Amino acid sequence: MMNPQAVIKKSDIDAWITKLAGSRTVVAPVRKGAKNFAFAEVKNGKRICLKYIPTILPPKKYFMPQREMIQMFDRVKHQWQPAMETDGETVLLGVHTCDLSGIGFLNTVMDAEPRDVYYAKRRAKIVLIGIECNDYCDEFASCKVMNNHMPNGNYDLFFTELSDSYWVHIASPAGEKIVSETGFFAAAGKDHQKELDQVRAKKQQIFKDEVKVKHEALKGVFANSFESPVWDDLDKRCVACGNCTNVCPTCYCFDIRDELNLDLATGCRVRVWDGCQNEDFAKVAGGENFRKKRGQRQRHRYMRKFNYPVDKFKRYSCTGCGRCTRTCMAKISLKETINALAGETV
Repeated sequence: MMNPQAVIKKSDIDAWITKLAGSRTVVAPVRKGAKNFAFAEVKNGKRICLKYIPTILPPKKYFMPQREMIQMFDRVKHQWQPAMETDGETVLLGVHTCDLSGIGFLNTVMDAEPRDVYYAKRRAKIVLIGIECNDYCDEFASCKVMNNHMPNGNYDLFFTELSDSYWVHIASPAGEKIVSETGFFAAAGKDHQKELDQVRAKKQQIFKDEVKVKHEALKGVFANSFESPVWDDLDKRCVACGNCTNVCPTCYCFDIRDELNLDLATGCRVRVWDGCQNEDFAKVAGGENFRKKRGQRQRHRYMRKFNYPVDKFKRYSCTGCGRCTRTCMAKISLKETINALAGETV
């Protein structure tokens, strides 16, 4: 493997992406309206925004689409067939460290038994190019307390902005292939390493714990807060819109539906995103609902981020991206909720 440290000039980014898009599907953050951003396919670097607040939907949508056909069936012939597979390699460019962490969590969950083969097939065809945030994206982020403000892997290439170039960490054969094929990269020198060290040192001053509790103590806060009155407060405020789970980079719940074509003989089986904030999510046969109140559903959502996954996977599933707070119609803040619970238990 070549030297894992390289650089690319900022002035070459457009030409590099143009060449990359000639042989692969390239997806990157682009502006949507005045303030929002979304991952979308690009053919060059002109539309790309590498300085952006987290996209409306996380890059999870390329690993686990909002609506995914998994089988086709024929009721007359009594036949089932797998859905057609996607072709070609997709490059996800400009993925924040918080979203890389979210993908890492999904990789762990989906690879656990029973293994999700549909996720695995999509993941095998995606190359991840991350980008470092040298400053906070906005006031909603809590990436420092979640230890996601610094690169923690889960990428093939990783870019850090320097003065006139990007420092690039090559982390996999797929990333090395892109570097060698496109021809826009050079070996990183001592001056580049010095500037990178300065960027990282400055970040230590910029990024501080955003809540009143340390990373390692978060689980204890939630484990001891099941009967907290904070959930009663959220019950009164939550409007059950489901935005928080729809935009979360680590929520992976889905529903399975069989859809008939107009001939009433053929159709397909699809899986679609579902979420624990929806009223019917915990309803079972007979009409019993185990989480009928909105406060109970909010509590479950927080426990699924800060308590339960630590027991099962030894890690939090909150990435600190801030999407749930940004999109909440009731202005429920993740950081305010954590601080309220921490005030009771710490």
